[in-house]
Amino acid sequence: MLAFKAIQERVCEVTIMNSHQQTLRQLIEKWLSPTPATPVRVTRFSRTRDSNRRYVCVEVARSACPVAIVFFRHGDGVWRVFPPDRERPAMACPQAA
Repeated sequence: MLAFKAIQERVCEVTIMNSHQQTLRQLIEKWLSPTPATPVRVTRFSRTRDSNRRYVCVEVARSACPVAIVFFRHGDGVWRVFPPDRERPAMACPQAA
């Protein structure tokens, strides 16, 4: 439960942190802090059904319980811990000069 709280607190940091792009590996190291004793493993990776965007689920075995985080690749190429917004239909009106 403590690990979940720590993850929730870091969600705010992600939006600020993404002012400069980080690799997926850097994000995994930041969020899960793997060590030789507690390595991470990729448990799932694929594309989302609705938007065909990539996601990766990474897990680390902690002494209390395993912790898993899903990373989503956004349209700008940045990996984040929340899914990208759905693209919704939009309508535009031409502006008169």
